[in-house]
Amino acid sequence: MSVAGFKTENNTYRKLISSGLSYRIPHFQPDYHWTENEWGDLWADIMAVIQADGEPAHYMGYLVLQSKDNRTFDVIEGQQRLTTLMLIILAALKNLTQLIAEKNNPENNQQRMDQIRQTYITYLDPVTLVPRTKLTLNRNNDVYFQNYLIPLDHLSQSGCKESERRLCKAFEWFAIKMSEYTKIVGGDEGVTLASLVESISDRLFFTVVSVADEFNAYKVFETLNARSIRLSSVDLLKNHLLSVLYDNKDYVHEMKTLEDRWEAMVICLGSESFPDFLLVYWISRHTFVRQSELFKTIRSKVTSREEVFKLLQGMEEDIKTYLALTQVESSQWPADLKESIRDLHMLRVHQPFPLLLAAHRVLSASDFERVLRNCIAIAFRYIVIGSQPTNKQEAFIIWWHKKFHAAILALRQLYWRPCNLFTLVMMSFVAHFLIKKLALLLPAV
Repeated sequence: MSVAGFKTENNTYRKLISSGLSYRIPHFQPDYHWTENEWGDLWADIMAVIQADGEPAHYMGYLVLQSKDNRTFDVIEGQQRLTTLMLIILAALKNLTQLIAEKNNPENNQQRMDQIRQTYITYLDPVTLVPRTKLTLNRNNDVYFQNYLIPLDHLSQSGCKESERRLCKAFEWFAIKMSEYTKIVGGDEGVTLASLVESISDRLFFTVVSVADEFNAYKVFETLNARSIRLSSVDLLKNHLLSVLYDNKDYVHEMKTLEDRWEAMVICLGSESFPDFLLVYWISRHTFVRQSELFKTIRSKVTSREEVFKLLQGMEEDIKTYLALTQVESSQWPADLKESIRDLHMLRVHQPFPLLLAAHRVLSASDFERVLRNCIAIAFRYIVIGSQPTNKQEAFIIWWHKKFHAAILALRQLYWRPCNLFTLVMMSFVAHFLIKKLALLLPAV
């Protein structure tokens, strides 16, 4: 199925990897982090499908790819699975190498090894005639992957990053499992290994979502997240910021700086809370935007390296205030402010957060407290007295936030001489209050 920049189809691992295409894990993607828990689950699934009475196929989930030429694909989602499958194929090659070294049917096993490597690991560039790998890892892992794992060289773990050690351990773990499997099956071990590789490539399949640009990739992220498939659209935004820096001559240093500072914020907030903070931060410094339009908006506004670091600096300046608003018990607010923020949490509203972030940035403590108390009053009148859903107050909060930006020097006038919209809010509150009071009196009549 292909619709407006999206193409969706189910593909086996063989079709993905042996069709002359190449895959690249972008800079923004996390390093390899699977452990024995994930390796064991995948190996158990593989063993289940290759049994005589097993399932005909095993579903590997979504694979989100982005490409401009339909030949080289950036792996937006699925990099851990693709990397692990490549390690499994390399583990099979290691076992074949061992058989050749032991003079166990060396000619046939060498042919099997050459064919498997050509089909799944490397391809010959038709222009340069230089062999290239079909999978390129991110910049933190690719050097180790290309220099040690692909050539099946001696695997050094001295001075390696943690993710490189995981790559090495995964490779060795699967090599042991394959050796054990060939012993259990018996017969010609080379045939058993080749048959296992064929079964893996034919019986494991993905739902492949191909997109043409970053914005469509973000839309896929939204859809899959709505279906409880956890993906990180924040990583996609970080990739855009990295791509802005990439054209600069000092890009290596700047990209590392961005990644380090970004990771520090993710650790501080937690990956689940980061998208919420990003939305609140952006609205507090700019104009209102919905979550679904946030990536598109930031991408259109942040187009230079100066703007990238301005965004980064602003986020770092506001992160402590955001945490104090969302995690009140561990904050350093005075006791009375803590109590007010608890009231806001009790009402379960988050719409005032951008306004509160902006107010805390420029106002005195007493003026900030006034803003906070007004937010609580509005929320109370809408939710408790008016029995309205929390999003009903959004229009007024948006209006108030715009006025805040437009009249920061005349803020007292904004509070104490409110315009017609605030008057309407008060009239609505009075009407709802009278209705509730009447309802309480009726049983006594």
